Amino acid sequence: MSNNFHLTAPPMGWNSWNTFYDQVSEDLIRSTADAIVDKGLAKAGYEYVIMDDCWSQKTRDENGRLVPDPVKFPNGMKAVADYVHSRGLKLGIYSCCGLHTCAGYPGSFEHEFEDAKQFAEWGIDYLKYDNCYHPATLSSEMLYRRMNLALRSSGRDIVLAACQWGRDEVHQWIRSTGAQTFRSTIDIQDAWKSIEQIALSQLEKQQYGGAGCYNDMDILVVGMHGKGLNPETSIGGCNDTEYQTHFALWAMMNSPLIIGCDVRNMDDATRAILTNPDLIAINQDPECRSCHKLSTYGSPDAFILVKQLSGGDMAVGFFNFGDNNAHVELHFWDMGLPLASGYGLDFHNCLTGEELGVQRESFAQKVEPHGCRVYRCRLTEV
Repeated sequence: MSNNFHLTAPPMGWNSWNTFYDQVSEDLIRSTADAIVDKGLAKAGYEYVIMDDCWSQKTRDENGRLVPDPVKFPNGMKAVADYVHSRGLKLGIYSCCGLHTCAGYPGSFEHEFEDAKQFAEWGIDYLKYDNCYHPATLSSEMLYRRMNLALRSSGRDIVLAACQWGRDEVHQWIRSTGAQTFRSTIDIQDAWKSIEQIALSQLEKQQYGGAGCYNDMDILVVGMHGKGLNPETSIGGCNDTEYQTHFALWAMMNSPLIIGCDVRNMDDATRAILTNPDLIAINQDPECRSCHKLSTYGSPDAFILVKQLSGGDMAVGFFNFGDNNAHVELHFWDMGLPLASGYGLDFHNCLTGEELGVQRESFAQKVEPHGCRVYRCRLTEV
C-alpha cells in the first residue's frame, strides 16, 4: 500500500449502470474488458471496468460478508478481477454508505472496514460509493470519511468515487474526506436537456474540483441512442452532434470520463468521439486547471470556455445550447490578451485536426444547435 495514493488525472473507464442496469454479470465484465482493449479504448486511456449496483446477493453470509450473486458471477469476484487485470485493466465495484444500496442490496454502513478488506482481497481497484438509505441522524460527510479510512487500511490502492448527488453542499467538504472523485449532480439521462442542465449546474462549481479530487459530472451517455435497460437513463437518446458536445464539455470541465454505452457494439461515430486524442489530452492535462466562462458576442444561448493547459497552451471551447445556429465570437482581450501585446493565438481544431493558423484580436465561428467547436491554442508572437 502506498502512502501517497494520488490520482494525477480524472479517471477514465466504463460503468455498467446506464445501459445494463441490474443485468451486470461476469460475462458482461469479461466481454466489455475485451472490447475496451480490442477496440482501442484502453490505448486511448480508458482503464477502469466498473460494475454498478445489483452484483451481490440480497443478504450477507453468516459471517457478515458480501456474497457475489452466484448466477451472475459463478466463478466469484476474484476470478473476474484476475481476468480484467490480465487484459491490463482495473476493476471497479459498487457499494453504498447506507444500510442498503439504491436498488436494495446490502450497503456498507457499519461494515466499512470488513467490506474494504474484502474488496482488497478480491483485487478491486475502484469503489463507486453511493448515498442511499443512510441513517438520517448521521451526516454523509462522516460516512465518506469512514469508508476512506477503511479503504486506506485495506492494504490495496482503491479509488474512492463518492456518488453523493450534491446533497449537503458536498462540493465544499468532499476533498477533505480523502475521496478521489465526487458527484454533485442528480443522475444523468440520455437526453440533451439532462446534459445541458448538468453542465450549467457545474460551471459554478469548477473551483472545487482539481488534482487529486475530481468533480464527476456522471457517466457519459455518448453512443447510447436511447438504448439500454435502465428506465431512468434510457429515455430517448441524442444525436451525434449532442454527444460530441457532451464529451467536449466533460473533457473541458475535468470530469472523469466513464463510458456508459455498450462498447462491444458501438458504432464508428461513437468510437471517434470517445477516443478523440485532443479532447482526452485536454481532460488529462497534468495541471488540471478549472476552466472559466466567457460570454460571447452574437447569441444569448452560446458561451465560451477557456482552460489553461500545461506548456503554455490554452483550450478554448465554443458551445451553443440554443436551438438555432449561433454566431460565436471570441475577443482576445476577454482572455487577457490585448492587441498591443504583439501576440496572437495559433488555433488547432480539436474535432477535425485542422490547423487554422494564427489569429489576432478576435476569432468567430458559426456553431450549429447543441453543437460545439473546441480548439487548442498557443500564444504566438506576430
